[in-house]
Order: sequence, then structure tokens, then C-alpha cells
Amino acid sequence: MPNIRCIRSIGVEREGSIYFFSYDEGPPPEGHFRVETLYTGLSAGTELTFYKGTNPYLHSHWDDFLGTFCPGQPSTQLPVPFLGYMEVGRVIESRTAHVEEGQIVCMAYGHKTGHTANAAHELFIPLPPDIPPILGIYVAQMGPICANGILHAAADWVGHDVRNLYEGVRGRTVLVVGAGVVGLLTALFARYGGASEVVVADRTPQRLRAACALGMTAVDENEVEAWRYCKERWHQQGGDRGVDLVFQCRANSTSLQTALRSLRPQGTVIDLAFYQGGADEVRLGEEFHHNGLAIRCAQINRVPRGLAHTWTRRNLAEATLDLLRACGSEIRQQMISDIVPFNQAPTLFEDLAQRRRSMIQAVFKVFDE
Repeated sequence: MPNIRCIRSIGVEREGSIYFFSYDEGPPPEGHFRVETLYTGLSAGTELTFYKGTNPYLHSHWDDFLGTFCPGQPSTQLPVPFLGYMEVGRVIESRTAHVEEGQIVCMAYGHKTGHTANAAHELFIPLPPDIPPILGIYVAQMGPICANGILHAAADWVGHDVRNLYEGVRGRTVLVVGAGVVGLLTALFARYGGASEVVVADRTPQRLRAACALGMTAVDENEVEAWRYCKERWHQQGGDRGVDLVFQCRANSTSLQTALRSLRPQGTVIDLAFYQGGADEVRLGEEFHHNGLAIRCAQINRVPRGLAHTWTRRNLAEATLDLLRACGSEIRQQMISDIVPFNQAPTLFEDLAQRRRSMIQAVFKVFDE
């Protein structure tokens, strides 16, 4: 049949096994447009939870009404045919006046060779011509994830009347725990937003070098504990020691305990990590209790309460575009560490799961620009 194309996607067939799922896609209906993918970014922390079988949706049932995970039939079962949420593509056919053929758009539709989108119901962000297409992987989802962390810091600092995204970081000292993609982007947002100093703590030399090259102070946790660095570095009055604000971006509970210990009294941890296990290392009877600390979870599907009408996913995507304009060349050079052909996805997942390969941001290349 004319205008039928085969779409391939990266999925998890069974625990520890990546496969390519294929389906035929017909021509775009009225109001839709068709995209061919240029690049799709790997969100390793989230996607490996499906590959390793640790994602809570594989073991529990999410009850939308109650807002809790419950025993019973899991919400998701293997095989999972679609992974990913960091895509940028070229419009090759459009049946809507809102999208032009040839336009580069940023979306979150998964590791697929192409996608047909409903222009009225799906978020798409046209990529300005002054931003290289490969950086578009950050615009629709990953950048807004980090910007939402910055927004939560603003809400924690000023309440519901947030006029500027950066009100929670401007002029304040900031620690970012974990120098993966989320940590480095969040640190860049904080630096761009006027933080007085941004410190990034990690153990991996490649990531520490990237943090330094991006303009942050890098703390090697192999040499000094991040909390000790903060307590000795910042001293206000009396026993008021520590950093003003922490963004916790590493998915283990030891890091959360480090974040809490690093804060000055009555400080806040903005938590962007996705934990899959317990939290025995978190000692709520210690610094959390005695210093009157707070933990705020910044999850991309929820902006702070009371701000949903003024701060949308599109607003956060536009903030990401501003950051890419200001820091795009540094992000491209320091963060995008691996560009991998789409067909080599199974090898990359296996290498990462077995810790045979170290990276910051891997990007699957699908079609040429």
C-alpha cells in the first residue's frame, strides 16, 4: 500500500535482553504530522530499570485513583516494546497548518525510527535553527525534568508566587550530588540562574572533568566526603554550617543521606533521583531531625502545587531552549559522550548493565541530519 512505512523501536523482550519491535504505520490523518527520527537520547537510569527488572511497575500495580502502588497484577509486563523519551526528528509529512514539512521538532515518543503525532494533543517543540539538532534531545523531557527541580527550589523558597524560575537558586550556594545527565543539566540551570556557587559531587573521573569544564566546582568523593566539604566550606554563624540547597540526582539512598548531611539547618534537598530499593542508609533521626531539614521530590509529572497553570511542561521546555542557547556548545562537547548507531542498542545496554562501559550521555543516531 502507498505511504505505509515500517517503524522500528527499541524495547526489552525479557530481563537482560533488548529487542527491536516493528510495526507498520499508515499515512497521517488530518491534524497529524509524520516525523523521521534524527536522534534519540538514552536515559540510562530509567531505562536500565526495565532492562534489569527493577522498575516498580514490573512488580506492583499502580492505582491511579488511590495514587499508590498496590499488590497484584503488575502495571507493566515484559516484553516492553517502547523505551525512551528524548527524541528529535524531521517532519517529512504534515496534515496540519501548525507544522511545516522540513521542520525539526523535539518530542518524547520513545526510541523509534519515526512517529506520527497528533498536533492538537501531543507536546512538540520546534527546534530553533540556531540550536544543533542533536541538542534537541533535551528539550521535550530531560531538560524539563531538571528545570522542574529548579522550579521546586523556587517554590520552596518563595511559596506559590514564583515569578522567575531561578528565584530558589539566585545568590545561594548549591550542591548537586551525582554528575550524570540529570545532575550536570541541573547544575547548569543553577549556574545559569545566578547561584553564587555550584558544587558537583561524584566519583567518576570522566564526570568530574565534565563538571569542571562546564564551570562548576567538582568534588571528588573518592578524596573527600561531599558533606564534609560543604560543612567546612560554608559557615554562617554559630553552628549554621553547610550548603543552602542540595539537588540529589543519584539513585541510591546513600546519596540522599549525603545530601541531608551537607545542608545548613532548615535547608532543603530537592530530590530528582529514581530509587528502586529501600533506604536503610537514610538516618531520619540524625541530621534530618536535629537540623530541621526538608526533602522535596521533584517529579516531572508534577510541578509544585498551585503552579500548574503558570508553569507548564512547555514553559520548562522553553527554559531548556534558553539554556541550550547559552551553554549548547559546552553541553555538546562535555556531556554527549557517545553517539551510537540505532542498530547497536542491544550491545550498549549490555555494556552498561555489566559496567563494561562508562559514559555520560549516549545518543542513538537514526537518520542523517
